[in-house]
Amino acid sequence: MLIHPQFDPIAFSIGPISARWYGLTYLFAFICFIILGRLHARRRPELGWNAQSIDDVLFYGIFGVIIGARLGEVLFFQPAHYFAQPSDIFALWKGGMSFHGGFLGVLVAMWFYGRRHGRGFWEITDFIAPMVPIGLAAGRIGNFINGELWGRPMSEALPWAMCYPRVDDLPRHPSQLYQAAGEGLLLFILLWWFASRPRPPRAVSGFFLTGYGTLRFIAEFFRHPDPGIFSEFGLGWTTAQWLCLPMIVIGIFLMVRALFIGLNRKQAPLLDKKTGSRS
Repeated sequence: MLIHPQFDPIAFSIGPISARWYGLTYLFAFICFIILGRLHARRRPELGWNAQSIDDVLFYGIFGVIIGARLGEVLFFQPAHYFAQPSDIFALWKGGMSFHGGFLGVLVAMWFYGRRHGRGFWEITDFIAPMVPIGLAAGRIGNFINGELWGRPMSEALPWAMCYPRVDDLPRHPSQLYQAAGEGLLLFILLWWFASRPRPPRAVSGFFLTGYGTLRFIAEFFRHPDPGIFSEFGLGWTTAQWLCLPMIVIGIFLMVRALFIGLNRKQAPLLDKKTGSRS
């Protein structure tokens, strides 16, 4: 059975200032967004994105993800704790960032960005979606380093069973690594490929919603359940699984709608040729 290394959460210190691994994973995610965004804009120049617009959308996104992720943790998962200890809401160095809250925060930020810069909402989300999973993978690595969000108990006969000494002496799933591999690397590979070719509006956004929602829903069966406002809804689902359900439904709806839009666009030139009208 493997033993969690129990990393020091502080990566390095310079005088009174300390840099924590969890914060560095966010920095890594933002740098990857810039690099991948430029590569994506270069391979799809018809989308009309450049280095300046990518920097601008990231600026909005940083505020959206940090504020939304923290509020999501407070409202969706541990409202009783934070309402009793409101000062802890601002203790970001302790961890506690909800993906679903961060996701909603980014959507709001992208809406504001679109209003400010004259871009359509789906135009923005279709462009940024392929860059998001790498950031998710980095965040899960940060969770693993912190020894938080551990998995459910498993058989110690399996070679990757891991004990988290700060929790107990049970063999558990290293669910942070599962999520880094699934919602992070696998989803990135699929989205990066899917977005490499022209797609109807909303298709890439729908692919992200469906892919993330499905992979996270599956991962929750291996992750120790977090307390949350939906954990008592029944079916044995966790709060995160209930939050993933609308993501999957909306994602499928967007992809189906995009499919019909694509088919209509392909049929329109044929109809023009048959009727002799100009397109």
